[in-house]
Amino acid sequence: MRIVGGTYRGRKIEVSKGFDGRPTTDFAREALFNILANHFDFEEIRVLDLFSGTGSISFEFASRGCREIDLVDINSRSVRFIARVAAELQMQQIHPVRMDVFRFLSICKKQYHLIFADPPYDLINLEEIPDKVFQHQLLIDGGWFILEHSRTHHFHHHSLFHEERNYGSVHFSFFRV
Repeated sequence: MRIVGGTYRGRKIEVSKGFDGRPTTDFAREALFNILANHFDFEEIRVLDLFSGTGSISFEFASRGCREIDLVDINSRSVRFIARVAAELQMQQIHPVRMDVFRFLSICKKQYHLIFADPPYDLINLEEIPDKVFQHQLLIDGGWFILEHSRTHHFHHHSLFHEERNYGSVHFSFFRV
């Protein structure tokens, strides 16, 4: 895995072979951040990264100057890995939380400019994630929620759906408040 932009552009991060996760591809991350760079000043936003896995999305935000990044994953190995890499890269703005994402959404009191979620593609209740984010009012006015998913899921019917972008097998659905 490598960081595709910002201060740490080109920096490779070794993920152990037994790691149980699917990092967002470099191609898809680069395309996503090209879109985001046209709409957000990274230094001015607060980000929440759900189902953070390897932390690749959070590392991209930190590399681009984002000052506050909370990330949530239930896997203790993932959270330890992210905390170690963040410490090595001196990314103090990254705050990993080990917790079930749905529980976190129900107790979180903060609001974010941008929320990104990359759940396992076969997660049984994946379709509920957008509603949980909006039900708990976790986005500020004008905030975006981005859900990564496979081609088998469609969110066009959702009232806050804005658009979908596809990059190979990676699909991003964008929602706006």
